[in-house]
Amino acid sequence: MSARSNTAQQEMLLHNRGEFWTAKQRDAHSLHEISYRACFKPQLPRWFIEHHTRPDDVVYDPFSGRGTTALETALLDRRVIANDINPLSRILTEPRLDPPAPEAVTARLEEIPYDESARADQDLSMFYHPRTEAEIISLRNYLRARRSRGEEDALDRWIRMVATNRLTGHSPGFFSVYSFPPNQAVSAKAQQKINQRRAQTPEYRDTRKLILRKTRALLKDLIDAQATTLRKAASSAKFLECDARATPLIADASVQLTVTSPPFLDVVQYADDNWLRGWFNALPVEDIASRITMARRIEDWSAVMAEVFRELNRITHKNGIVAFEVGEVRKGQVKLEEHVVPLGLAAGFSLQEVMLHEQRFTKTANIWGVANNRSGTNSHRIVVFRRP
Repeated sequence: MSARSNTAQQEMLLHNRGEFWTAKQRDAHSLHEISYRACFKPQLPRWFIEHHTRPDDVVYDPFSGRGTTALETALLDRRVIANDINPLSRILTEPRLDPPAPEAVTARLEEIPYDESARADQDLSMFYHPRTEAEIISLRNYLRARRSRGEEDALDRWIRMVATNRLTGHSPGFFSVYSFPPNQAVSAKAQQKINQRRAQTPEYRDTRKLILRKTRALLKDLIDAQATTLRKAASSAKFLECDARATPLIADASVQLTVTSPPFLDVVQYADDNWLRGWFNALPVEDIASRITMARRIEDWSAVMAEVFRELNRITHKNGIVAFEVGEVRKGQVKLEEHVVPLGLAAGFSLQEVMLHEQRFTKTANIWGVANNRSGTNSHRIVVFRRP
């Protein structure tokens, strides 16, 4: 092992432990309330954006997911670059940088024609009441037609985003009968078993009313000044659908800060989780899933991330920062920071620190039925690099 590797092995064991964002900061903006599996809390990117950038600096996320980093970047008057090989990411992120007035959403929803006889091209009766299904199919057809004619606008994109988010869930605020969890779709067979176990049948859900209700919930924290700032960011934002290892549309040395959370081994099954969202948006989820990094072996995962770090080194400005949130996987048995640190160093970065943000309460753990501060995720592990 080289002297540099020995140094790296020593450095990566020195965690900077603490609670870096306060309880007050945990009250995240309502625009973040979009269900998406394996996303980090908004306070994480906010902390790095506030500490390492200035207004108009470029902030990037190569694995954008639901767009947490992108939205925080826009709210803080920085320039957005969001990349995710999954097109759902852009569907869920872009509309929230250009939020509409609820009245405009109401007016557009009233313009959409609904065919009460419309049915899906597959059996969705275990999820939806026939009238609800008809409304979903009518909305799906309307959005597809608008997009195919090149007529899709900001209101259409907002309605698409909200409807995608409301397809299934565990409360009457979703289109479906009770289904769990709310950030992914179980299979049709699994939903049938849920229905049998709970002795439930799908009740009618008024999709227009629910879209408007969710719209108001997302916008409840938005003030005029923030709306202006968001639209400024939206005017220059870049939404990419590239492999994070090759992003030619991003210029050399143009990014001041990257904040991201990469796919963690085989923890998330994207095709299975997103099949219904993919169907609603006419996306080939199996093809998308085949291009998403879901390695079972740490060696395979590291090989992909090594190329990602080389690309990050190309696009990062001198003295720019990369914050790589690696979480805890396989019940804490795999400490990904021990593998990430050498990858970043080999790509030409210098190690700033390995942050261990420790929390006393994790709501997500309760949602999944896991006791807090035991088996649930109750910390964030962030490897922080600087480009010399």
